[in-house]
Amino acid sequence: MGLLRKSSRVFPGLSARRRRIWIKLGLEWARLPWQDKATFRRVKSIANEIAKKYAAVISLGIGGSYLGIRAAQDALAPPYYNEFAASRKKRPQFFCEGNNLDPDTLRALLKNLNPKKTFLIVISKSGETAETKAAFAVAEDWLKKGAGIRYGRQILAVTDPESGALRNRVNAEQKRDSLSFRGLPLLKGVGGRFSEFNMGLLHLAIIGVDIAELFAGAREMSSRCGAADLSVNPAAMYAALHTILYRKKGKAIALMMPFSETLKATADWYAQLLGESLGKKCGRKIAMNRSGEEEWLKDETNIVNVGRTPVSCRGTGDLHSIQQNNIEGENNKITTFIRVEKFRDEVKVPGKGDILAGRTFTRLICLAQEATEWALVQESRPNCTIIMPEVSPYHWGALLYFFEMATAFEGELLEVNAYDQPGVEGYKNYMYYRLGRAGMPEAISRKIENHPLIKDPKFIV
Repeated sequence: MGLLRKSSRVFPGLSARRRRIWIKLGLEWARLPWQDKATFRRVKSIANEIAKKYAAVISLGIGGSYLGIRAAQDALAPPYYNEFAASRKKRPQFFCEGNNLDPDTLRALLKNLNPKKTFLIVISKSGETAETKAAFAVAEDWLKKGAGIRYGRQILAVTDPESGALRNRVNAEQKRDSLSFRGLPLLKGVGGRFSEFNMGLLHLAIIGVDIAELFAGAREMSSRCGAADLSVNPAAMYAALHTILYRKKGKAIALMMPFSETLKATADWYAQLLGESLGKKCGRKIAMNRSGEEEWLKDETNIVNVGRTPVSCRGTGDLHSIQQNNIEGENNKITTFIRVEKFRDEVKVPGKGDILAGRTFTRLICLAQEATEWALVQESRPNCTIIMPEVSPYHWGALLYFFEMATAFEGELLEVNAYDQPGVEGYKNYMYYRLGRAGMPEAISRKIENHPLIKDPKFIV
């Protein structure tokens, strides 16, 4: 019960902090559903201009700047949005790249698009992340060669509002041509995995999603998640029960299984949210600075190595793969189902005399979810179900905010900083060092030099 009592105090504590402290601690994401209407109007104006002039849009980003957009597009755009013009209703195709260094996907995309009819969005707080930076260099060169001298008018950067390499580029290009390299802000205090309600707005407006409805759902969920009574606070309850099962019962693997093909990318987004937020080596130490402001410090004397391992899957397809392990493998998992009550369309199985004949797909997929739940219970495998009335902007906005709040609560219960990601920096530093980046910290360079990657030939087959 100690964990339950602690979780019920988390949100009131956060909401009482001054905004400057929210930004400093990385909590500004919680305020995003209350952005002013002027922001909506500006984003919508830019989006409508892009949608009217261009046949395709390429968005470059990695982490939340990729996963959030993919999740939104799969959930809120019509299925096969890019494939069928009728589904788009005169909106442009929307492609996501810049999330890997695989040359095949980017090259295939650029080969099949017309640079004169393509708009480019690059999303990066610093402009220095290798994957997105490299993809942007290639895509910009493609635009420059194919769209002419004013190609910069086909580029928009979502980046830090004040500093960084990409912001500096935007400012320099804007001085030469105010219509070139326009920019939208990645708000301070909003980490990438919590940023869909910030950096994702332009994408949503371009494909024609009602942002006001999205935020209405998020605000309603925020109200529910602010309740001190745990029995009516879904995010706190979710975090508390999962933390108890993790710490007390060894349930270290978190399976997210939506029974909806359109929500598979949302499960992928949640995998980043949980893994990057809570997988931490060191505990968090709370201190007060000279100004009397709260600071969160990494406590290197407190090695905790905590965090549940997320696994993204979906029903019913993965019932014929990972489900065998869920039922009969090691009992170290918790499954979260997402059940959709009403789909956009309906399909009925034709014919007579067969158990499937006359059944709707909605009935069948809901029955499959119920059956999966039953099978897990028979083997004493913990699980829970989130019920969505439908996959709409309102309910999807509420779902994302729920997961963000649940992750925040879980971070408090584990006593780690849920808003940094020091473990991600290791591969970045090694890459930068090997690429000869100037200004590398001496301590990092020395560590790489003194601990080279060695592969013993006897283990290579």
